[in-house]
Amino acid sequence: MAGFMQVDEPPQPAPRPEFALWQLGFRPFYLLASAFAALSIGLWALQFSGWLSHPYLQGPIWHAHEMIFGFVLAVVVGFLFTAGRNWSNRPTPTGVPLAALATLWLAGRVLVLTPFGWAAAVVNAAFPLAAAIALAIPFFAAGNRRNYFFVALLVMMSLASLAVHLDQLGVIRFPGWIGIQVALDIVLFIITVMGGRVIPMFTNNGVPGANATRRPVLEKLALGSVLVLLAADLLQAGGAVLALLAMVCALAQLARWLLWQPWKTLRVPVVWVLHVAYLWIPVHLVLRALSALGWLAPTVATHALTVGAIGGMIIGMMTRTARGHTGRPLQADGWEIACYVMVLLAALVRVFLPLLAPSLTLHAVLCSAALWSGAFGLYAVRYWPVLTRPRLDGRPG
Repeated sequence: MAGFMQVDEPPQPAPRPEFALWQLGFRPFYLLASAFAALSIGLWALQFSGWLSHPYLQGPIWHAHEMIFGFVLAVVVGFLFTAGRNWSNRPTPTGVPLAALATLWLAGRVLVLTPFGWAAAVVNAAFPLAAAIALAIPFFAAGNRRNYFFVALLVMMSLASLAVHLDQLGVIRFPGWIGIQVALDIVLFIITVMGGRVIPMFTNNGVPGANATRRPVLEKLALGSVLVLLAADLLQAGGAVLALLAMVCALAQLARWLLWQPWKTLRVPVVWVLHVAYLWIPVHLVLRALSALGWLAPTVATHALTVGAIGGMIIGMMTRTARGHTGRPLQADGWEIACYVMVLLAALVRVFLPLLAPSLTLHAVLCSAALWSGAFGLYAVRYWPVLTRPRLDGRPG
């Protein structure tokens, strides 16, 4: 009727998808990595103990391969896709492309269990290479030169995985363990870079008056010494030379860590877990120096890095970044603290119990595996609703 004023309804916001797993890189890859970490280590421990009638993996090199190029690489890619969007202000893979990359990763985990060695080699080399390309597109478009090196590191991970496969296929005479060690050095470098960026910042933001600091000269020494160690491993250096390099690197990492004021973070679990994880890096390097001199088994140093430093950093970052990018408070609850403690205990048991009581090595492996699987299994269950549902604040991502 003409006498009535027409009132337009305000536009309604587009409904948010209820299933948000493919909205940003951390969501599928954190979930896949945590579930895989719990399952894979549990099966490997049963195989190691002889309780698994049919082997899960064909030897230790494949256990190492799956934990580095399966578990760790999935977390790294998920983190870089998420952080890369903020660093470049450009989109990183979401939706169908992200689902395709997750499927490629999953195919790699399945194929290593089959007789199809060439297919496994191609797929496992393709995943980090595809991730590198996906990350390079926003970085290069934005001119984000500061982070170009992450693209190069993912390409190196692709080559390292391929080297392991080609050695196992008998195509090249290149010890597969060198590919594993180089990959571990690359992951160590990623942790030292990201640790230096985020741990002091998180400390100062989360602990008033902490005054965590960085020194430019020490930063260069800490990062440069890891790269020198990587070069030494590529050249297959050993003995006193490797021991000296590892000790110099250990001292640089320890000095760096002390500047971050770790003792002031004890009341903030979401921060102290990162400090404790980083402390495992100098521990690993000291043990590696002793191993290079023949004073202890290399596996002790390796597990200080993989379980202590890498595992601790991953569980800490997976909880913090998942909370931050889903609009939740940056505070760890009791379940998350339980995850932190279990990973820490897994590292302590796996590294030091065999040193103190070699006869208990099998018990150490089983106990450590149970703690590790419990921690990451708990994360997967706890964070399933967090990672598959939209942000609480309604923002995209």
